[in-house]
Amino acid sequence: MQTTKIFLILPLVFAIIAITACESKDEGKIDDSSLEISPDSEAQVIEKDIDGIVFKFCLLNEQGKPATIFKKGENFVFSFSFKNNLTKNISVPTQFINDDFYRVYRNNNIDMGKAWTGIWCNFRYEKMIIELSPYEYKQLHCPWLWSENFWPDYPLCKADDGMNPLSQGKYSTTLHFDFIYTIDGEQKNIKDIIFQINFNIQ
Repeated sequence: MQTTKIFLILPLVFAIIAITACESKDEGKIDDSSLEISPDSEAQVIEKDIDGIVFKFCLLNEQGKPATIFKKGENFVFSFSFKNNLTKNISVPTQFINDDFYRVYRNNNIDMGKAWTGIWCNFRYEKMIIELSPYEYKQLHCPWLWSENFWPDYPLCKADDGMNPLSQGKYSTTLHFDFIYTIDGEQKNIKDIIFQINFNIQ
């Protein structure tokens, strides 16, 4: 009788352990259905796996940590990356870097400009395409303010264009793009990706 009780209880114990492990593993990450973060969000990074491509988007403070609240006059860095989680090489043209890529709007929809000033502008003799091996990723950092301490990741370019620090207030930046890539000679398109970060300058 006692043995029977043990066998009945064991599956329940294992189920509780499994649920607890999943919760602790996902702690600090946003739900896949949520592609927008704000200063009151638990997570400071948007992360989503779509068809084997892992996208990440966040803002970094001057210490290189993800943040959505910054001090007045503080520089900050846009950080977007994508990782090839597939088992084959992919080639990615840079059409996803559209005119709104890393553009900032004040909460009353005033356009404050974008962080970068050009793309593929260093005249290197390279193909204008990003190629990733399996499990390799491409990172695109770009500071809001031009600085000798913060440099954009190629192919993004940034000139000393007189961009000013943001004044106190509420802002947002949105990535809205189609992600086209080629694998085994076949073109794929992940359409209508939208990531939004709402942030404050205090």
